[in-house]
Amino acid sequence: MDFTQYLTELSSKAPVPGGGGACALGGALGAGLGMMVANLTAGKKKYAQWEPEIQEYLARMEILRDRFLELAEEDEKAFAPLAEAYRLPAGTEEETAYKEKVMEERLLAASLVPLKLLETGVEMLGILKELEKKGSVMAVSDVGAAAQLIRAAVAGGAMTLLINTRSMKDRSRAEELNRKAEQMVREGTESADEIYRLVTARLR
Repeated sequence: MDFTQYLTELSSKAPVPGGGGACALGGALGAGLGMMVANLTAGKKKYAQWEPEIQEYLARMEILRDRFLELAEEDEKAFAPLAEAYRLPAGTEEETAYKEKVMEERLLAASLVPLKLLETGVEMLGILKELEKKGSVMAVSDVGAAAQLIRAAVAGGAMTLLINTRSMKDRSRAEELNRKAEQMVREGTESADEIYRLVTARLR
């Protein structure tokens, strides 16, 4: 769907798209901004010493941008069967056992998508930290804006994961996923905040 249609669907009562997909789309926007900065830097004599790195960043960011978009779709695909599982009957012991088994499988699947989102976001922020130093000074504010979009994607992705893991019966696995998410949120938030400080200092 086009972007206007997507916003209409997002604004409605429809279960998808939801927060996880919206965060992934925000990540794609951040990656696109990062690519813009790299493209504005590439081929410029002033930044010739960084040309090999800039080309490498461009190639990596294109992969990450597309990955964010894939994760937006994966989030929708993972949520639909989970929503169906919540509606399974649980009137008998057999039905209850079956529902719990299906719920556990689908909660795990729905948790793994935001975990991938966090991994992608942290990798993207690593590139943006380099672009803050090596990218065109005329586009440094765009590096900062990209970092904040990715920051939101990472934090929002973590909350999407947590709302799923809280319902998992296997608490050991749930806590393992939570720890991984919390670690990446810390790393991503620190990177984004550092980029914000560096960019605003340069702009002032």
